Amino acid sequence: MATYILPILQIAVLLAVVLLAVAYMVLLERKVQAWVQVRLGPMRVGPHGSLQPIADGIKLLLKEDITPARADKWVFTLAPIVSMVPALIAFAVIPFGREATLFGYTVPLFVADVNVGLLYIVSITSIGVYGIILAGYASNSKFPLLSGLRASAQLISYEIAVTMMLVSVVATAGTLSMVGITEAQQYQQVWYVFIQPVAFVVLFIGGLAETNRSPFDLPEAEQELVGGFHTEYSGMRFALFFLAEYANMIVVAAMATTLFFGGWLRPFPNVEALWILGYVPGWLWFVLKTFGFIYLTMWIRATLPRYRYDQLMRLGWKALIPLAIANLVVTGLVKLVLL
Repeated sequence: MATYILPILQIAVLLAVVLLAVAYMVLLERKVQAWVQVRLGPMRVGPHGSLQPIADGIKLLLKEDITPARADKWVFTLAPIVSMVPALIAFAVIPFGREATLFGYTVPLFVADVNVGLLYIVSITSIGVYGIILAGYASNSKFPLLSGLRASAQLISYEIAVTMMLVSVVATAGTLSMVGITEAQQYQQVWYVFIQPVAFVVLFIGGLAETNRSPFDLPEAEQELVGGFHTEYSGMRFALFFLAEYANMIVVAAMATTLFFGGWLRPFPNVEALWILGYVPGWLWFVLKTFGFIYLTMWIRATLPRYRYDQLMRLGWKALIPLAIANLVVTGLVKLVLL
């Protein structure tokens, strides 16, 4: 019985934590943008606006959920679900730590250690863009349709480069398991950001484009497309798109932490002089690193202007893809020489 109960409890706790984190990430982003602009941000609901996410959730629950008269109703309803579900199930193979002791039991801090975990995440997160495309088609409106076309073209331009960079990381670690990649960094006594800095930069840029974050938020582009693919959405269906976007932000930050910054490992885990850092739990190191990347994406949104669409296409096809090919070739040659 414990074989089935423990994974169910892990999944329930993980989803609860992710959904709570998503709610407060919205508040954090509003605060970060306010600080950059020398403002205070939300302050009215709760101390320093701490209850604002709850108020926003209640507001969206109570709002009328409108379906345009000429929309494809089934696809219109399905689109936000297609965006949300991949964002949540990607967490199944992300290791937040090795293990922890709870009520005398040793509990792994991940739902599953799949030997093709990285391939699973890439496959699952690539499905999320279909939600945007379906929303653009089903809304029967010109702005969402343009948004869907942008999202599909944008996906092709950066996904190739990101996938090639991930192959470079896999070649360095020798495994597709997310747990295995973290342990490989401990065994090799170096974070992969120092071995694969180019892969890290390209993956981070691709992650911004994957999550439709500034300066690559072209499928939304409020100044040009009103609100892009969620122009015609309201109520909870609108909230599901936001849930998917911020959950994907956590996934991208967690991937960057795991692949390049040692996951749950403390800084310089093989340096004995820093033994005192070992008292900090591994899951807390993971959370701190992930939070750092999330904060960076919010900072970028508050400071950088949006790319033009032709600039994004040029960046993807003429810069990122050739760079990814070159990095993969160099990685292969280095591995060949060292072996």
